[in-house]
Amino acid sequence: MSKKLVAALGLISASLFASETASAQQAGDLFVRARAIYVSPDASTTTSINGTADIDNKVVPEVDFTYFIADNIGLELIATTAKHNATAIGTDVGDVPLGSAWLLPPTLSLQYHVPMEGFKPYVGAGVNYTFFYSEKAAGTPVNGFNLKDTFGFSLQAGVDIDITEDVFFNVDVKKLFLSTDATIPTDLGLVTADVQIDPWIIGVGIGKKF
Repeated sequence: MSKKLVAALGLISASLFASETASAQQAGDLFVRARAIYVSPDASTTTSINGTADIDNKVVPEVDFTYFIADNIGLELIATTAKHNATAIGTDVGDVPLGSAWLLPPTLSLQYHVPMEGFKPYVGAGVNYTFFYSEKAAGTPVNGFNLKDTFGFSLQAGVDIDITEDVFFNVDVKKLFLSTDATIPTDLGLVTADVQIDPWIIGVGIGKKF
């Protein structure tokens, strides 16, 4: 009886291993995804005129690439850009529209993909460098709006759901830990601010395996 039990357990283990191996993402695989992402800054600010910052939410397109450097271990690079508007809230001179800026936040993440069939979750952590460009001041009393390019970090979780053998639906959530220094010339003098942007990025889209 015990020999039969050992043999049965051996067959089950072999079957599970074979299934896991068959559904694993292989070294050298490339995933390309196109997503719509919702960017929701969780902003807070320390300024020379008190108050805090409000940065608006945006929905923008995004493309990302995941290359598997080992079985189930991938490197993801995202490419997107978004324009955000900023307002200073509750300052010594009241609520003041500051201006707008475009953000280009390339983010490189190291991911672990769970080897499952059909429904494939993953987690990741990475580094981000955000470029700010085309800053535009809102106008009187704000004469300028300058943001410093900066490094940040990210955490993510997501899932790929197979549609066909090579095409899948994707849901992804990222949290970026991102801060920048702002320099804002105004009619009342130079205002400086340490801005914590810390956005949540929620994406849905379609991917293809190559």
